[in-house]
Amino acid sequence: MESLYKAATPVQKAKGFDTNTKLNTDLAQQLKHAGYQFCLRYISRSTAEDPRDLTAEEVGDILEGGLALMPVQHVDRKGWTPNAALGKEYGAEAAAHAREVGFIPGINVWLDLEGVARGTTVDAVVDYANAWNQELFAAGFVPGLYVGNDSILNSDDLYQKLSFHHYWKSLSQVPPVAQRGYQMIQVMGNITCGIDLDEDYVQPDNMGETVIWMVKNS
Repeated sequence: MESLYKAATPVQKAKGFDTNTKLNTDLAQQLKHAGYQFCLRYISRSTAEDPRDLTAEEVGDILEGGLALMPVQHVDRKGWTPNAALGKEYGAEAAAHAREVGFIPGINVWLDLEGVARGTTVDAVVDYANAWNQELFAAGFVPGLYVGNDSILNSDDLYQKLSFHHYWKSLSQVPPVAQRGYQMIQVMGNITCGIDLDEDYVQPDNMGETVIWMVKNS
């Protein structure tokens, strides 16, 4: 039986958004008509889902409304301390939630890396991020990294020490990813169609790779 959804990549620079607000088909269509081509919605770090988190029903509504879709996992509270065990735990939850709501293998699932406690070592962050990456890769997904404020890592750390091939730049002043660069860039926050969102643009990175999202299989 043919899947309802498929993995796809943008054929050119595209505008989208990320939001913590639940969407339905009507809102997705309105946002599509407003010029957005894709969106990112949130999944949980824990077994329990927040009422605002992405559900299987919402996945169907968003794709039916004509937007491409990728999931991003909520980050911990500012000042949190990463380690390998936590990366494995959160990665397993991200993979489980992505599967539960209907994402197929081969899609980017994004790790939000920001707000790390001051004084945390680079090695601790690297161990956390790579453990998370391994969980998603083992589940058949393609891990991506959102680089936010206070990630601790510098340009060379991001490229040389991590297992990621997909990077998303936040609104904050963050280091470039050495050699590779970013595939997605968060540019501004606004309210569109009554939805509080941050705008994002996708583009090929310096190695010619780009994001992988899920779309309706037409």
